[in-house]
Amino acid sequence: MNSEAIFGQILKSIRKKQKVSQEELACRSNLDRTYISMLERGIHQPTLNSLLAIAAALDMKAA
Repeated sequence: MNSEAIFGQILKSIRKKQKVSQEELACRSNLDRTYISMLERGIHQPTLNSLLAIAAALDMKAA
């Protein structure tokens, strides 16, 4: 399994635990919902800026 797929699985798991939809996460992080979907499916690797935005939207720290 590649790093994009692993990141996507973790992102989806955290998002679902917090009961946040892809649409809500996209809104909170100022990213497109389709981009969130592609990240979760392992199609794209997040940029540093998008990673920081997603972490902030989920009340987490990017480490």
